[in-house]
Amino acid sequence: MKTVIMAGGKGTRIASVNSNVPKPMIDLAGKPVLEHTIECLRSQGFDEIIMTVSYMADVIMNHFGDGENFGVKIEYYVEEKPLGNAGALFRIRDKLGDKFLLLNADVIFDVDLNRFAQYHSDKNALVTLFTHPNSHPYDSGIIIADENHSVTQWLTKEDVRPQWYRNRVNAGIHIIESSVLDDVEVSGEKIDLDRQILKPLCSSGRVFCYDSPEYVKDMGTPERYMQVQNDFLSGRVHARNLKHKQKAVFLDRDGTINKFVGFLRNIEDFELLPDVPEAIRRINSSGYLAIVVTNQPVIARGEVSVSELEEIHNKMETLLGQEGAYLDAIYYCPHHPHKGYEGEIPELKIECDCRKPKPGMLLRAADDFNIDLSQSWIIGDSENDILAGKAAGCKTGLIGSDYDSLYDFISREIA
Repeated sequence: MKTVIMAGGKGTRIASVNSNVPKPMIDLAGKPVLEHTIECLRSQGFDEIIMTVSYMADVIMNHFGDGENFGVKIEYYVEEKPLGNAGALFRIRDKLGDKFLLLNADVIFDVDLNRFAQYHSDKNALVTLFTHPNSHPYDSGIIIADENHSVTQWLTKEDVRPQWYRNRVNAGIHIIESSVLDDVEVSGEKIDLDRQILKPLCSSGRVFCYDSPEYVKDMGTPERYMQVQNDFLSGRVHARNLKHKQKAVFLDRDGTINKFVGFLRNIEDFELLPDVPEAIRRINSSGYLAIVVTNQPVIARGEVSVSELEEIHNKMETLLGQEGAYLDAIYYCPHHPHKGYEGEIPELKIECDCRKPKPGMLLRAADDFNIDLSQSWIIGDSENDILAGKAAGCKTGLIGSDYDSLYDFISREIA
């Protein structure tokens, strides 16, 4: 599969870092940002690259040449006039093959690209978007998908979004079947990838999102550049690649993240506990994944629908996102073993492997994200949380006994 790197941007917002080179050539830990990208690609077998260049194109082409010195093969397309962030794709259509990996040159990442490509193939997708939560979803484009990860809506910054939404953001890494370019009608030379090509495909059932906690961050502003530099030097960028074992803090929900009100059935009763956003921000910056694991017997009892539960979780993610915090994943058990409730759902009234104190949710997360459970924690307010953690081989912390709150736990054990 060929890789297309869009490297034509001028980088006006980050010019204060270095205005003498184009944005992809700004130094990061002794090398241009774009060189780190090429090393990541080459190390995973993605060694055929097409770069679209424009602003100070000669600086990029003189540094990389044909790519031989960097272990790859590089071709260039020079935009003599601005074509938007997708116009060049139509000019190089005959070079793309059946499908291609598309990257923005100002994104720092280290992800398992072959895992991403396998997911695209398994889904028989036209387009697969690499998606992740971030610390500023309120000013990012939001991706909405169904239970099969098929994208149903793409809400750009200017779109009206719902009050509560999942923190799922397009990270700027895509796998695209080249036939998309043949089938999509566009007008004009300047073409916007998101708004004119990808967003209109969301109703096709063949655009999928690939949710991952791996490190992907743009460095479009001086502040983000400094954050990326710190993360790179600390080793966090490489450590988040899912080829490497991850560490997680598993979080119970009720009584740990939000105020305990018994069985939470009404979204209006959901309220974050004090200092929880700060605690989760600290997890986010620590190198641990933040993963919720929660029993939700109200589903089996017929008291809350799956869509209502998802809306409650959307509220949780929205409120956290407004405070710069995010969850890497949410797992819930919908089962309940005791029968006899009016309106219950019989097929969910079963003994299962996921309802805490059993460790099923933790084991599933470990499989999904390559988590080393022995280096991970579970923190909750119930003995069932502790038993589930011990069964999975995690370290454990009980709120109200070992720790006063989630913030107390994080301050003492994590960051």
